[in-house]
Amino acid sequence: MGPVVGPVVGIVGAGQLARMTQPPAIALGIELRVLAAAPDESAARVITDVRVGDHRDLGDLRAFAQGCAAVTFDHEHVPTEHIRALVADGHTVHPGAEALVHAQDKGVMRERLTAIGVPCPAWARVGTAAEAERFAGEHGWPVVLKAVRGGYDGRGVWVCRSAADVAEAFASGVALMAEAFVPFERELAVLVARSPHGQGVSYPVVETVQEDGICVEVLAPAPGLDPEDAAQAQRIGLKIAHELGVTGLLAVELFETAHGLVVNELAMRPHNSGHWTIEGAMTSQFEQHLRAVLDLPLGSPTMTAPVVVMANLLGGDDPGLFKRYEHVFAHDPGIKLHFYGKDVRPGRKIGHVTALGADLDSVRARARHAAAYLTTGEYT
Repeated sequence: MGPVVGPVVGIVGAGQLARMTQPPAIALGIELRVLAAAPDESAARVITDVRVGDHRDLGDLRAFAQGCAAVTFDHEHVPTEHIRALVADGHTVHPGAEALVHAQDKGVMRERLTAIGVPCPAWARVGTAAEAERFAGEHGWPVVLKAVRGGYDGRGVWVCRSAADVAEAFASGVALMAEAFVPFERELAVLVARSPHGQGVSYPVVETVQEDGICVEVLAPAPGLDPEDAAQAQRIGLKIAHELGVTGLLAVELFETAHGLVVNELAMRPHNSGHWTIEGAMTSQFEQHLRAVLDLPLGSPTMTAPVVVMANLLGGDDPGLFKRYEHVFAHDPGIKLHFYGKDVRPGRKIGHVTALGADLDSVRARARHAAAYLTTGEYT
């Protein structure tokens, strides 16, 4: 009798999302394979089956997919036509091209969400600075210009308060769309999962705290959120997943405004707003994504503590974070720490910490203290 050997799941991309999928894969007996751009990428450091290749090369993708029960992604950058080609070859790919294009192309996303009645800001495709200025004249300044493809963590987004700002955005040379500026009170996110046969689950709605376009903190559940607004956010997430045919995880980033919820962005993969689920939910987002792409029954999204706070670790000037473990663990044995195996650069997400408890203020202070000391060596 040999060991229990489960199916092979191929992940295109070898960043921290693929890396954090390895522990639940081990527990479930699932074999992971990653397509890495280089052999020292984050996930390639911890997963044994590493194929080095280019996610933009159909030949590399075809070779990678051979023998995989399912192929999925840790980023949205695989060309849509390549995904269609893999499916035409007989491979199981989740999410499929028709779903993933909504996370790849913001114009396509806005068209579809508007069509299915999801609350969105006013928006338009703009091909010239003059068109963007006309949009601003209709909807008011500031106007938000976004790269139609490729933007993340604040990159590819310009909040324009003048014609000069608009000209600067167009000088980037990328295709842009315009959105009305949303005067939001805070940013929220809801993470849902959907399997091929249509089962869906939603995690509690969280608050995401942003600085300079980068998420620095996630509070679960979103404190003080009206229960009806929380239920509406979950309904929006599940509706989008159903209408777009998403398989796997879907993260919906939202604005909470004085007049209700507005959808900002979509991601169809595990997401930074869901890292708290590793310790803070009965089923982590990474296990849930594996279950979904293999069409297994989905796991419980129930929280394991009343309050969970995740704080991102952003790189600073000192790469020697390991020497500070002793203080952090001695100070707070309940802190959970995750490093991503990435080179330390100022402002780069290199890991996160998670704290759990019953009181938001104390749990948040614990997470902030650990994150600040690890990255700067200073107390907060």
